[in-house]
Amino acid sequence: MLLLGIDLGSSSVKASVIDGNSGECLATAFYPSDEMKIIALKPGWAEQDPEIWWTNLKDAIKACTGKLGQRKDDIGAIGISYQMHGLVTVDTNKKVLRPSIIWCDSRAVEYGEKALNSLGKEYCLKNLLNSPGNFTAAKLAWVKENEPDLFARIHKVMLPGDYIALRLTGEINTSFTGLSEGIFWNYCKNQVSEELMTYFGFDSRLLPDAAPSFSVSGHLLKSIASELGLPDGIPVSYRAGDQPNNALSLNVLNPGEVAATAGTSGVIYGVTNKKKYDSLSRVNTFLHVNHTQSNTRLGVLLCINGTGILNSWLRRNSGGNLSYNEMNEMAEKVAPGSDGLCILPFGNGAERMLGNKDPGARITGLNFNTHTSAHLFRAAQEGIAFSFRYGLDIMKQTGIDPHLIRAGKANMFLSKVFRETLSSITGTVINLYNTDGSIGAARGAGIGCGYYKSEKEAFKGLVAFEVTEPERSGFTDYEEAYQKWKSLLLAV
Repeated sequence: MLLLGIDLGSSSVKASVIDGNSGECLATAFYPSDEMKIIALKPGWAEQDPEIWWTNLKDAIKACTGKLGQRKDDIGAIGISYQMHGLVTVDTNKKVLRPSIIWCDSRAVEYGEKALNSLGKEYCLKNLLNSPGNFTAAKLAWVKENEPDLFARIHKVMLPGDYIALRLTGEINTSFTGLSEGIFWNYCKNQVSEELMTYFGFDSRLLPDAAPSFSVSGHLLKSIASELGLPDGIPVSYRAGDQPNNALSLNVLNPGEVAATAGTSGVIYGVTNKKKYDSLSRVNTFLHVNHTQSNTRLGVLLCINGTGILNSWLRRNSGGNLSYNEMNEMAEKVAPGSDGLCILPFGNGAERMLGNKDPGARITGLNFNTHTSAHLFRAAQEGIAFSFRYGLDIMKQTGIDPHLIRAGKANMFLSKVFRETLSSITGTVINLYNTDGSIGAARGAGIGCGYYKSEKEAFKGLVAFEVTEPERSGFTDYEEAYQKWKSLLLAV
């Protein structure tokens, strides 16, 4: 059997098809070739049109099936990964009512803070394991207050992945993991939080029915199958947000295991079986993809909004015609510490790990006679790695203390400077694997439809092909640079 995985990001939609038996990726494609547009009508806002997601998804799938030829008829299941925390609203005709308010939109921060104060910090952290913050529930509260006529027309609210599943199958549903990422879930009662719904004035019928991440939630509509060149009726059998799914793709399923990504945003995601929380709610806990009531598996997530987007900004505005690879090579020629140049990468909205503050990006210590573009490139990558260290120190308070970080070789992890800085400043070994979110979603589909008899069987072919160990000889240089960076951050 072949397995199709879809990864809906905020920059592009990627599709991959793997051979279920060997784990080999047979075809992969992403659209658009540049980046999907993010609509920002006001400072701090970030929206996307779900129709753009669907258009790019179709193009990516068609590109894959075109590479497969007749083997496309062997595709037997579909898995979906998606950008987390977004809000999609549809009416009774299953039509989208407004652009999706996506993960990096910060307009709802005050709604989450008011809920935290009204429901009580102790209640929220004990029962929700999070502050309502800027998550899906708070975004919906913003719509309720600011767009009441539209709110009255809402039939169901969904996450971005739920919407993609709707377009594929015609069915509206979600996952338990999805409810937890929206901060709708009560971990003590193992059900939707009645107190949160009552506080916000939400009717429980607004939420779709939920099922495990590994389960058949619908079957591909005949009309859609024809349009995409896929077999009619194949199951959609897995769904998860991008970070739980990234952990799955790296076989991070058990307590103590940790995954990381560094694309537009950066994430460290660790698995635990303990219901612990950060008292300041700077990291967040969700149901992991393999959580059950009898087998607690929670994912603790540290998210840094401004990571790879800083590298992208530098490329567009100071890199000329350089490729990312050329930027990385230039950064390697600069010594650790970037000759005193320091960059805070927080320029992409409110930062959860900074208490939902938005300090903006900062460049400090710039000397016109000393520093070059290469220094900027290195200081940016060091600043991103230092952000990970700062966040990991917070995560340790919840019991996540890794010695090994697993990641796919993509985005910032393509850079030797970034890997060596992150490894050295955190004291962890970094293993890179031949996988990504779309391949992980394909494996998830195989588990969900029962093709794989166990989770272990699903990870045949997953190989760590590059290892980065801490640079002990240069640790002092990295540590001094980090402490200078941290002092700058705390002074903002």
